[in-house]
Amino acid sequence: MKMRAFPSLIPLLLLSLTEPITSFIQPHSLHKHHTITTTSLKNKNAPGHDVRSDGAPMKIDPEELKIQQVLAEHQQNAPKLGWDVDIRTLIEYNHGFAVMSTNSKSNEGFPGGSVVGFAPDSQGRPLFIFSGMSTHTQDLLVDSRCSLTIAAKEFKGAADGRVNLMGHVTLVPPEERDACKEVYKKKHPGAFWVDFGDFNWFRMDKIEAIRFVGGFARAGSVTPEEYAAALPDAIAGFGMHVAKHMNDDHEDATKAMIAGQIPGLEVEKAEIVSVDSLGMYVKVTRTPRASDQPQQFKIRLPFPRQAEDRKDVKMVIMEMTNAAANAAAASSEVASESVEG
Repeated sequence: MKMRAFPSLIPLLLLSLTEPITSFIQPHSLHKHHTITTTSLKNKNAPGHDVRSDGAPMKIDPEELKIQQVLAEHQQNAPKLGWDVDIRTLIEYNHGFAVMSTNSKSNEGFPGGSVVGFAPDSQGRPLFIFSGMSTHTQDLLVDSRCSLTIAAKEFKGAADGRVNLMGHVTLVPPEERDACKEVYKKKHPGAFWVDFGDFNWFRMDKIEAIRFVGGFARAGSVTPEEYAAALPDAIAGFGMHVAKHMNDDHEDATKAMIAGQIPGLEVEKAEIVSVDSLGMYVKVTRTPRASDQPQQFKIRLPFPRQAEDRKDVKMVIMEMTNAAANAAAASSEVASESVEG
């Protein structure tokens, strides 16, 4: 599994804009279909960004520096889905549309781009139903090589995940088409055109390469074999329903959980953008100390243990909320005693 991340874009002040800044990510097995990733900062020659400045030293408020360091360490050690599971999950729960790039038949040497509907089968292979008149259909019949770019269901910008699959898309054998129809209709229940006589079933049978961008400072790849062996995270399938409930009714609880896990990190806004069996990603807004410019970035808020089902997710979040409340009460008591002393 090839994975890479990038050294800091500028010094530690901007760590809060990204996931932990790393040069290598080493997976450690959690169980069969999940991994926890940890990080290291050893490879100074890792790919990165060239950032120019006037050479003036950057002054950082000491208290802000402490918060940044705590945040960086917390994010570095926060359990996350393994890359293969993360990719498989993103594709499974995508809204069913992606950008396909084919080798153009009519404009030789140029790629042709189309927004297409798809549905992943049990092995994660994208299935398509294309009209014989479509330009991408004509392209594929001449040259089966193409790429498919799939964004996360909650995708809104560069901080959100996307996957690019490169491979061969070919016609599905007649005896397998009924099974394809069943899978496709689950993702696209209103797809009445699947019964049209001039539409044909295609599938990316042979995936050659998989590239993944999980957000800022998180990019890499997995092998087709690793992808095929992974299973989607079950919790992520209904995670956005949990996120919506928390965002609509319990934003203060999310803020408290962040403050409880990352001491000193006080945020003005906290929106849960995804939930999986190991934790949540939260988009937060905060204004650093000694600054009047708010920052918006995404952090990982891990669960204290792996959640098994919907009920268990609720229990885990309640445990985290209670733990945050207890930590806040203890901190308040210490501060009160300090003032009295």
